[in-house]
Amino acid sequence: MANLSAWYLGSSGVENFFSLILRLAGVGHFCVLIASFQVPGRLHWNEDLKQLTPFNRKLMWVYGGFTVFTIIAFGILTLALHSEFLHGDRAALALALFIGVYWTLRIVVEFFYYDLADWPRGPGIVAGRILLTLLFIYLASSNLALFFWKAFAQ
Repeated sequence: MANLSAWYLGSSGVENFFSLILRLAGVGHFCVLIASFQVPGRLHWNEDLKQLTPFNRKLMWVYGGFTVFTIIAFGILTLALHSEFLHGDRAALALALFIGVYWTLRIVVEFFYYDLADWPRGPGIVAGRILLTLLFIYLASSNLALFFWKAFAQ
C-alpha cells in the first residue's frame, strides 16, 4: 500500500497518472469511432437523407467524413505525441487544449441544443448515448486536466 500511495502522491506519480489517462484517451477516440460508424444505420440516415437535395446530402456525408477524420487524428496524435504531452511541449499542450475544448463543446451541444424528445427510442440507443456522453466527458476532462497541469501547476 505504501508503494501505491508513493506512486500517486509523488511528482512521478502524477506523471504516471497522466500517462495512463492519455493512453486511455487515445484509445477512447477510437471507441467514439466504433459508435459513429453505427450512426447511419441506427438513425436511419438512408431514409432521412433521401429527403435532402443531392448537394445537401453530399454535404452531410462530407461533414461526417471530416468529423471522423478529426477524431482519428485526435486518437493518433494523442498516442503518437504521448511523450510531448507529458513533457508539456507547447504544441502538444495547444493540441490538448483544442481537444479538450472540442469535446467540451460537444457536451454543451448534447445538453443544451439536442432535444431529448428528438432522440430515437430504445434501450440500446439510450445506453449508447449515455456511454458516449460519459466518454466525451472523459476525453474533455483528461485533455483539459493535462493542459492545466502542465500550463499552470509547474
